[in-house]
Amino acid sequence: MSQILETIGSFILFGFLLGFVGWLFWRTLKRSDDPPKLIFKWVLSIALVTGEILLCHGVGGSLAGGGELGGMGAAFLLASSTAMVGIILGIIWAPNISELLFKPLTDLIDGGNEPPEPKPCYSTAQTKRMRREFLEAVVATREQLARFPNDMEGVMLLAAIQAEDLKDLSAAEMTLNHFCDRPDAPPKQVAAAMNQLADWHIKLAQDFDSARAALEKIITRFPDTELLLQAAQRIAHLGGTEKQLLASLDRQPMAVPEGIKNVGLLKSSGHLRPAGIDPAQLAAVYVKHLEQHPLDTEVREKLAIIYADYYKRLDLATLELNQLVEQPNQPTKRVAHWLNLLADLQIRLGADYETVRPTLEKIVERFPDLSVAELARTRLARLKLETKGQKETPGVKLGVYEQNIGLKYGSPRQL
Repeated sequence: MSQILETIGSFILFGFLLGFVGWLFWRTLKRSDDPPKLIFKWVLSIALVTGEILLCHGVGGSLAGGGELGGMGAAFLLASSTAMVGIILGIIWAPNISELLFKPLTDLIDGGNEPPEPKPCYSTAQTKRMRREFLEAVVATREQLARFPNDMEGVMLLAAIQAEDLKDLSAAEMTLNHFCDRPDAPPKQVAAAMNQLADWHIKLAQDFDSARAALEKIITRFPDTELLLQAAQRIAHLGGTEKQLLASLDRQPMAVPEGIKNVGLLKSSGHLRPAGIDPAQLAAVYVKHLEQHPLDTEVREKLAIIYADYYKRLDLATLELNQLVEQPNQPTKRVAHWLNLLADLQIRLGADYETVRPTLEKIVERFPDLSVAELARTRLARLKLETKGQKETPGVKLGVYEQNIGLKYGSPRQL
């Protein structure tokens, strides 16, 4: 019974070794750059090992029954043949063994046998576009997009050719909408595509309603994000862009008044300066604008400065800037900028150290590990000097001196 189990175990071990050798042979053959050469090495190696085994079997019999001299000759023959076979096998397999040992290191440098990641190539399409072969450029771009349908570069190139070269803005809009309507489309790429579409609507068609609709898609698609704030900011200023564009298209003749003669002889030229915009009127315009576009951070910041510098109402300026600071998803640098601006306005209006200090400390509390916090700490260190320097210096009442003293003649004593 034990002999049967031993025989079965031997067969299992032999099968395992044979399977391992077969797997190793197939794996090596598959990864080889020259399969015929590798097959030749294996055949030659098997022949040498088989011949050596047969030789050892034959020489072993002579060693068992021969004399001392014959036994020594057989042993020398066996040792020499074994060494020769080892040397031949070493020469045959040395490159493969060295490759096996050092390949992990070389793979870190050249990437190994892994094929490069496939990427789209738009050089043909761009060349045809430069040659003004726009339809051919569209075909070349679509060929790449057929292989890489979600590639942002290809989508934008196709839409640009359609909008700018073929003057087919509706086709460009369909191309971008098809890309942006995918649920897995990256948010920043969607926002970039819709902003570009808005630019084309304004530049190519003067269609501000369609531009606004493209930007509103960002607001609908990504609520409570920084992308929403950026889109809302741009929508708030579409009216100004529209006025500038219409003014450039409808240029009316403008009468130029005659210049002032002998301006160098006037006592004062203050009346010649153009009248500035009344801050009160400007504040009213800003308030009305913010009623329609409450997320317009640029206008709200300007309104806060008018409240502080013109009306001397630090409370109203603080209210506006705090509203900006508390808006969610605002960039870190913008929040730090508004808090520093509030500190500037507090110092300009005579606030003391204990009033300004909590404003700057908010930056440190909100962003303790960022560079804006380090800048705030530096400013806090010199805040007492900053507030002291803004305090009003008591005026010194001077005597009344005769004017135009430099126009009189005579010696200094007569003056």
